[in-house]
Amino acid sequence: MTLMRESICDAISLMSTQRLTNEVLGYSPDARLLIINCDDFGMCFSQNAGTIQSIETGIASSCSLMMPPAWGVHAAQFLQENNEVNFAVHLTALSEYTCYKWGPLMPVDEVPTLVNEDGHFLADDEFDEIIRSAECRELETEFRSQIEVVFGFGLHPTHLDSHYGLHTSRPDIFDLTVRLAHEYGLALRVTGKDNIETAREFGFPTVDHPVLDSGSLVPTEICSYLERLMRVLPVGLSEWALHPGVNTDEIRAIMATPKAPGMSGTPEQRQADLDFLTSEKTAALVKEEGIQIISYRELQPFWQS
Repeated sequence: MTLMRESICDAISLMSTQRLTNEVLGYSPDARLLIINCDDFGMCFSQNAGTIQSIETGIASSCSLMMPPAWGVHAAQFLQENNEVNFAVHLTALSEYTCYKWGPLMPVDEVPTLVNEDGHFLADDEFDEIIRSAECRELETEFRSQIEVVFGFGLHPTHLDSHYGLHTSRPDIFDLTVRLAHEYGLALRVTGKDNIETAREFGFPTVDHPVLDSGSLVPTEICSYLERLMRVLPVGLSEWALHPGVNTDEIRAIMATPKAPGMSGTPEQRQADLDFLTSEKTAALVKEEGIQIISYRELQPFWQS
């Protein structure tokens, strides 16, 4: 496959000549489907607590498990005890905070283009450097390690996605993750018009519309903004990547000095995501609008065939 990177912001109509994914999955032609995913499960305890609340008492339909951070094992243990929860392996090759770092699961001498002199992944303000210098072979080694560790816990993920959308940032990295998803029998979060159209040419269903990431939203406006989006949710499959967390001393300390302010979120932002996902008003709005909340489990069989 030869793919060209295209900004999500430029994607207006993703599928003009093919059926929308709601029909591919057997829903009515006018069905409005929504995947609500909790990204960064495993980043820290406050993030884990927010994700668990969003799944147990909120409307979240899945989460994304990060294994490199310190709290990945805690998140994995929750998934062991709650094996009905749908989740992704959140492929990770960035470490965005100044005073709270993580690195690869593989020995650093086997993935030298992915780490700094301290053996940590590079930060988010070095994203362009990662895209320029990361060896795809090393990314494959590290990504396989993260997937295999998850399976080693006896867990059964439904899909793959990545921290900061790294897997869709370069054509060869995207090709790699498509191959890994198919090999491991997992679906894949696909973003960008060209990537979506190419995946569908190979028979893999995807979202029909650009994936919304809450990381760039203003905390005080998140609830009202997402409520408005729900009321105008288009026909087809949409996905929202939210980051629910509890605003505690721990997460405030972690996020006090991010490398790139505004990119890695704020404690207030993560609390607002949690408040939205667990609000009775939100649950009532989903019912009122007739939105059907699904997960990648429904897409997974198509990626396995």
